Amino acid sequence: MNALLRALGDGVVVAERNIIKIRRVPDLLVGVTLGPIMFVLLFAYVFGGSIQIPGLEGGYREFLIAGIFAQSVIFGATLTGSAMAQDLRSGIIDRFRSLPMSASAVLVGRTTADVVANVIQVVVMAVAGLVVGWRIRSNVVDALLGFLLLLLFAYAVSWVMAYLGMLVRSPEVFNNVTFIVIFPVTFVANTFVPLQNLPTVLRVAAEWNPVSSITQAARDLFGNTVPPTPALPEPTAWPLQNPVLYTFLWIGLLLVVFVPLTTYQYKRAVSR
Repeated sequence: MNALLRALGDGVVVAERNIIKIRRVPDLLVGVTLGPIMFVLLFAYVFGGSIQIPGLEGGYREFLIAGIFAQSVIFGATLTGSAMAQDLRSGIIDRFRSLPMSASAVLVGRTTADVVANVIQVVVMAVAGLVVGWRIRSNVVDALLGFLLLLLFAYAVSWVMAYLGMLVRSPEVFNNVTFIVIFPVTFVANTFVPLQNLPTVLRVAAEWNPVSSITQAARDLFGNTVPPTPALPEPTAWPLQNPVLYTFLWIGLLLVVFVPLTTYQYKRAVSR
């Protein structure tokens, strides 16, 4: 118990260090905040007039924002991996090793601090959405659950990114690799267009894509869904019929797999 409390205390200290870094180097958040705003404006005003969502009071813009939320928190989670790669290259991890602190504190502190960055990002995105016409049409409890689910999903993905960041050990390589992977994963989903317009193979992949489930869960919890119509029928795939449950299953799976895997990779990385 004492060891656990000590590890948690050390993790809080490292998290505080990372949060202070965000405050003193605010340009760290420029990419993850201005990028989503750019996507909102582009899709809402350039493509919004060509994509019709019948029955939805706010039209395509209300359909869009949940997808932007999902894409943004995933890209925001890449801060974890990029920062881990940078810390390994700069030698700060070696300085941590010389201190009487728990080895797990670096990972716990890094991922926890990035929750704060994701909260800032979600707030910026919510304000941008409200400006372009997005509205929350559910109750307060459901809306809060929607935001919480987005943050939990981002936290789970941040452990994946931490693992990849230590695996490649170069911020430049990490950014290139994750962009190549994340970009198609977030677009082959229901983030920006209804799935029934996709080819069969892509539609099936999108239906089981966890990005689709977190997007659908956010839409449901924010009240941005409509009764089924021929143009926008009821989802038939189990993940989209149970998006909240499916998302929680993915969060649990990612944490169960990547927390120990990332911890093991960290021990290997610092022992080189």
